[in-house]
Amino acid sequence: MRKINICYIGGGSKNWARVFMTDLALEEGLGGTISLYDIDLPAAQRNAQIGERINGHPNCKSKFRYKVCEQLDDALVGADFVILSILPGTFDQMHSDVHCPEQFGIYQSVGDTVGPGGVLRAMRTIPLYEQFAVKIKAICPNAWVINLTNPMSVCVKTLYDVFPQIKAFGCCHEVFHAQDFLALVLREIKGIDVDRKQIYTDACGVNHFTWITKAFYQDIDLLKLIPAFAQKYFEQGYYEKPGCDRFAFLTDSFAYGNKVKMDLFAKYGALAAAGDRHLAEFLPNDWYLTNPQTVKDWAFLLTTVPFRKQKQQEQINKSIKLASGELSIELKQSDEEAVAIMKALLGNGPLVTNVNLPNNGQMSQLPIGSIVETNCVFSHNNVSPVVSLPLPSGAVDWVQLNCQNIDNTFAGVKSRDLALLEQAFASQPLCCHLSKQQSHQLFKQMCYNTQEYLQPYFDLDSYFKSTR
Repeated sequence: MRKINICYIGGGSKNWARVFMTDLALEEGLGGTISLYDIDLPAAQRNAQIGERINGHPNCKSKFRYKVCEQLDDALVGADFVILSILPGTFDQMHSDVHCPEQFGIYQSVGDTVGPGGVLRAMRTIPLYEQFAVKIKAICPNAWVINLTNPMSVCVKTLYDVFPQIKAFGCCHEVFHAQDFLALVLREIKGIDVDRKQIYTDACGVNHFTWITKAFYQDIDLLKLIPAFAQKYFEQGYYEKPGCDRFAFLTDSFAYGNKVKMDLFAKYGALAAAGDRHLAEFLPNDWYLTNPQTVKDWAFLLTTVPFRKQKQQEQINKSIKLASGELSIELKQSDEEAVAIMKALLGNGPLVTNVNLPNNGQMSQLPIGSIVETNCVFSHNNVSPVVSLPLPSGAVDWVQLNCQNIDNTFAGVKSRDLALLEQAFASQPLCCHLSKQQSHQLFKQMCYNTQEYLQPYFDLDSYFKSTR
């Protein structure tokens, strides 16, 4: 049995930690210690109790010792892997991120990556990641660091900026959903039913705005099947997730009908890989997010923060019941690949999957050093990016614009330069219809709404007094 030490930062996670612990339990040949660190100590303690109950499940193949750490340093000592999965701030801050811009006609379906909400979230997140990188460099410099937190690109960029030799990458499951969509297309057009893992895709872009330029099942070119699929299903929409109702997007605000994806394919000839809720935020607000009715017309819903708060409370209640034994533990393999990647890094055979890394040439159309999402080959203690195919014109223009905004946002936070951050804020496609005065007013209001988390790093009063 291979024993490993895992540090989980955000170890009180209401959902992802349970998924990760379950996936670990279902893999043979592993064991060791999982150190859970979270500013919400009771939540981490509940997850430790859930972990012990997972160990007692008859189908558990790999058992881990769960340790709750009150100090981050203690959790990092001896770590072979570090998982980063945090919520920067609370849903009260996210309420401002998502809903404050609505007074200016800006609707956000997610609000955690780009757009005004993404910029403010990055302002709260990057300073925390600077501290994480310093600690990792000092305590466990050889650990592999797996980031699950959004905004993904600036999180990974911060880790490498502070500690250039860090062994870090960002994992996102959005391309998996695009592979499910391609499996759906294959089934509906050719009558062939396959699992998404049987589909080869060449993907590249920035996180949540990654594009598939090549997709095959055996010798079948799947991108050539999309026009026929769109002709049949575009008007009504079709949610691709296996086992779900095709029209789940009518009531489930995490679902979508893939109409945005099909529309962008018709425009640019490449398949935007993320779910429609994410894709819409990288483009001008009058394309897909003009108002709530427009959103419904494009077959998805706005994910409100009150809804997120409700779901969070449901997850907390579930955690309490799982920890106490009131609910039984169910071991079911997820569609996530973090554990599979860890096994590949430990030497259990190579794995090809998409992750986020600094661009060293794997995506020729974006700047060196920007964080890009492409296929990578994982093998023993190594990750090697795969050089991607170029994006078609049109699509690459939007990717380049958003990549520049992401890099400018990072640079503004790194230098604590509110003027540069305001420029990055105004340059967001969702903000393109705002006047200079409106953009400044919104940026100021959103900064002060979340000032509790910003004031330690930014002098808001001095800046906004000087820009009146």
